[in-house]
Amino acid sequence: MQYVVTHPRRVRGEAVHMTASEKRASEPACDSAIGSREPSIQVRIRSPANLDCSYELISEEARHKAIEEAFLTPEASHFISTPEVAEMESRLTLWLQAGYPVHLIGPTGCGKTSLAVHVAKGLGRPVVWINGDESITTSDLIGGYSQMQNESIRDNYIHNVFKSKDIMKIEWVDNPLSLACKYGYTLIYNEFSRTKPASNNILLSVFEEGILELPTKFGEDRYIKVHPDFKAILTSNSIEYAGIHRPQDALLDRMVGIYADYYGYETEVQIVMEHTGISRRRAERIVNVVRSIREKLPDAQKPGTRACIMIAKGLETMKDQGSINFEQLCIDVIANKTSSPKDMEEKKKLVLDSMAQSA
Repeated sequence: MQYVVTHPRRVRGEAVHMTASEKRASEPACDSAIGSREPSIQVRIRSPANLDCSYELISEEARHKAIEEAFLTPEASHFISTPEVAEMESRLTLWLQAGYPVHLIGPTGCGKTSLAVHVAKGLGRPVVWINGDESITTSDLIGGYSQMQNESIRDNYIHNVFKSKDIMKIEWVDNPLSLACKYGYTLIYNEFSRTKPASNNILLSVFEEGILELPTKFGEDRYIKVHPDFKAILTSNSIEYAGIHRPQDALLDRMVGIYADYYGYETEVQIVMEHTGISRRRAERIVNVVRSIREKLPDAQKPGTRACIMIAKGLETMKDQGSINFEQLCIDVIANKTSSPKDMEEKKKLVLDSMAQSA
């Protein structure tokens, strides 16, 4: 017998009555609709240009792309592989494959970051990146609760009975360390020694026990078992620049340290040529001048390979403009680590003497 509604009643546009057959007919459709949905997760999208957090539901397939966009890793462009560089690269790769985090130590401008990015990309896993500084906290490494969401449910199945329920949801947002530990990514922690040691204590259990603890979470969610593919490369300056902290011995004891000094003459010449397209003759002259200056300055003021690249780019730009003042270019680049007018005069004399020797 077919049920016919003689007095259809509706509350706020929805039918109050539904027969058993109608309910059964509607259930498979709902189940199939739910089953066909792709799993979704919530990811914070954060870019250097916009520090505000935005949220969107994305599929599992799009998760890797969203993370790469959120934590951009610089590209190791114009990477030169000489026997000297290849030897450093193989050492880093060996220790990472052995399961140890690598601490890459060296003076500024010697190519630590480029080497770290190149090796990390060669591992074939997604790479996440963080820059250390004074303001970095544990939350910047592991994440935290970003917002609270209130959800209200009103049940009016029976027209004259109203049932309400308020649900409070707290959203957790992962940061580079927790992402790398969860999914087996490679973490590059650049300028690691610029972060206050207390903020890096979270790394102790990650490197030793393979467990990441999330202090602000409770219960089972408080601990993350580190993924077997997790790798970490940390870079630090070996010289006592301003803003440098000495990492705790307990953390250093859990890492392999590789010292990266300035590259040899031939490698520096090739790097300058690759980055700027300058002729070999000019690249050799620039490298000769910079290496001569480097030998005569204290550690904190030594110009690195980056200084060679800057001079070469300036030289190419001036050539296009029809005027070349090689002396002034070298002085401008070296002057960035000058503390007084007297110091500046000494640097000028140093540049002139170095140019005379390399002529």
